[in-house]
Amino acid sequence: MMLKRFLLIMLFAWQMMPAQDIAIGSKRFTESYVLGEIAARLLSEAGFETTHRQGLGGTVIVWEALKSGSIRMYPDYTGTVQEVILKSDGPVSPAEMRKQLAEFGVGMSEELGFNNTYAIAVRRETAEKFELRRISDLKKQPDLIAGITHETLDRDDGWRAMCRHYGLTMTNVRGLDHAISYAAIADGSIDLMDAYSTDAKLVEYDLVVLDDDLRFFPEYKAVFLYRLDLDPAALAAIRSMEGQIDEKRMIALNAEAERSNDFGRAASLYFTKAGEAPPPETETTFWEKLLGWTLQHLLLVGVSMFFAILIGIPLGIRASRPGKLSQMILGVTGIIQTIPSLALLALLVPVPFMGISATTAIVALFLYSLLPIVRNTAAGLQNIPRPVRESAAAIGLEPFAQLFKVFLPMATRTILAGVKTSAIINVGTATLAALIGAGGLGEPIISGLSLNDSQTILQGAIPAALLAIAVQLLFEGLDRFLIPKGLRLEAENLKSRV
Repeated sequence: MMLKRFLLIMLFAWQMMPAQDIAIGSKRFTESYVLGEIAARLLSEAGFETTHRQGLGGTVIVWEALKSGSIRMYPDYTGTVQEVILKSDGPVSPAEMRKQLAEFGVGMSEELGFNNTYAIAVRRETAEKFELRRISDLKKQPDLIAGITHETLDRDDGWRAMCRHYGLTMTNVRGLDHAISYAAIADGSIDLMDAYSTDAKLVEYDLVVLDDDLRFFPEYKAVFLYRLDLDPAALAAIRSMEGQIDEKRMIALNAEAERSNDFGRAASLYFTKAGEAPPPETETTFWEKLLGWTLQHLLLVGVSMFFAILIGIPLGIRASRPGKLSQMILGVTGIIQTIPSLALLALLVPVPFMGISATTAIVALFLYSLLPIVRNTAAGLQNIPRPVRESAAAIGLEPFAQLFKVFLPMATRTILAGVKTSAIINVGTATLAALIGAGGLGEPIISGLSLNDSQTILQGAIPAALLAIAVQLLFEGLDRFLIPKGLRLEAENLKSRV
């Protein structure tokens, strides 16, 4: 009887538990955003709580996030699975893909219904002027300026491999963001670009897609990759998309996203039947979104700076003393500063307990913030005059008291300068946190780049710049409270003499 009651209580408690939270990822281009939003709505209607981690950079970041469990699924393409994830030397069947993906604990849905392969596009006037209809025709025009997305440049199915396949010798090739390439080809900065065959902007900009006459590009059938331990009901919801989206429909969804600057609104068209009115525009105001982005940004900067100051100043104190350890401290912090920010984020994502999260962004920002603080703390202490050091020892102060009562106060101005520099750099660098789903003012910047919309980019860029100015003014005010009065007067006297 007691066991029966216990089981009934457990069953009731299980039914009352909140729905499983499922994180969905998407890459940094319009179509991936839209497919991610469709998946989020399907899962929500199936009773799951969802989080859409938008714009997670390229394949490396989003794939590592899926393997680590930071996200549970994301949309991708069979060509990318074959060439980038599995690094296959030749064509791989869907069944073989699933077999190899299963070794990583990952499954692959059936095709969603459209092929979004790579394409080479040129302006219509360029095509007419040079009689370009096929990719092979580019052999006669090696001086044309090409704008190619960075990820595509060196892929096995990318630009350089395509040039070898076709025997092309293009001499002027630039690595560009995908959305920026459209702006560049429109204003004549480049003559040709790589595109995705379902890009709405191909029609909007009246571009001519060259025929892949030697059949170089593999098929890029859209699919969803997901964790094999995903709830079966969630998987069933996602699999309802299989075979439901053809090229024409996907182009229409992409066009709506770029028209409205609203990925959620574009995704809702997937659920709108023919003849029905389109869904209403989003009710969230810009100021509400700006407040959310700013608070996320301040959290990232504030937490990372707190730990950078807490750890950086003691490291700087140690680095101010002679010895190999001091050289090592300055050397390591200097090396960290030379690592490109995108590379550092990508390296941290697969680290256990990191993944795509605010924690990863905070760790990266903390590491980037160390050098100015460590270096300035060490320099400030090393520049204290010898007579002052001798006087502190002569009056009988213990080494600890000398440091905290004499040396650190005298080095305060230099230390604060390092902290201020670090904080200002931190504000700008924190915009990259959006690439791993950590939010902040980088979110509208990344979305704007995906949409090639300067107004959306400025929604994040201007507040980030104003925030950096506010940080600088804050530290100017702190100088009056933290720098000893004698040092301030000395600095003012020096300025007056100059």
